[in-house]
Amino acid sequence: MAAPPGEYFSVGSQVSCRTCQEQRLQGEVVAFDYQSKMLALKCPSSSGKPNHADILLINLQYVSEVEIINDRTETPPPLASLNLASKARTEKEEKLSQAYAISAGVSLEGQQLFQTIHKTIKDCKWQEKNIVVMEEVVITPPYQVENCKGKEGSALSHVEKHFRDVESQKILQRSQAQQPQKEAALSS
Repeated sequence: MAAPPGEYFSVGSQVSCRTCQEQRLQGEVVAFDYQSKMLALKCPSSSGKPNHADILLINLQYVSEVEIINDRTETPPPLASLNLASKARTEKEEKLSQAYAISAGVSLEGQQLFQTIHKTIKDCKWQEKNIVVMEEVVITPPYQVENCKGKEGSALSHVEKHFRDVESQKILQRSQAQQPQKEAALSS
């Protein structure tokens, strides 16, 4: 049984709303909660990027007009898989890797370096206390730029860039920490 117009929106329908601020919003219904009167619309990306979309959550209590442009009556397409099993497996592998590093006696700096590299290069693993990146680069303790060994290429360049970025960040933090001390010394 269909609900009265304006009280129910089918997933996949195209609707246009005018807010109490006279803003016109138009898009495809992706969700509607009758109890809270919340409508979720998928609209073209405000960034203009193809294959991207904006999702707008609209409280219908602040909407003065709703027009159904194209009512979808057929069953909506199935929801995209969240692939939770894969995410759980990946998380478990990351935790096991971290536990391995701790049990192997890897320094905190080594663990932090591994985590930082792993954020951008997933092909990163422990080999005893060494970090192996893309099977091409080996970083040995004490995990400094001079401890990186491997054939020239993108993996080695990426790791070396990481070290330069970390060093630049440390210098910036030190100069920011010293700035208030210099100002205090000048004002006295």
